[in-house]
Amino acid sequence: MRIHLTSVFVDDQEKALRFYTDVLGFVKKHDVPVGEDRWLTVVSPEDPDGTELLLEPDGHPAAKPYKDALVNDGIPAAAFAVDDVAAEFKRLRDLGVTFTQEPLEMGPVTTAVLDDTCGNLIQIAHTN
Repeated sequence: MRIHLTSVFVDDQEKALRFYTDVLGFVKKHDVPVGEDRWLTVVSPEDPDGTELLLEPDGHPAAKPYKDALVNDGIPAAAFAVDDVAAEFKRLRDLGVTFTQEPLEMGPVTTAVLDDTCGNLIQIAHTN
């Protein structure tokens, strides 16, 4: 068994696509119209056949309170692996990304937490 698809709720799929591709560096995998929304996924360019991230519309009544509660408590909705948190922090900050946690070493892992502009906190991490 392996993870094939996971998702984050986003407030605007087009804005999310721009952020996750143009800023974070993922690539679009699927973009299929589904009524007023889209089945919109991105993948790592390093593993185009790997795990897909669905940019899920947050229109369900439970989605916004859920997202707000996570953000208010500082809990990331997802975590992405990077080779070097400090270097990625600098690259993203230079692109105007807002971080709620600067790089922090926690034993065998270094993490940072960013705002994805779509209502979520996202953690980036690498093992030391």
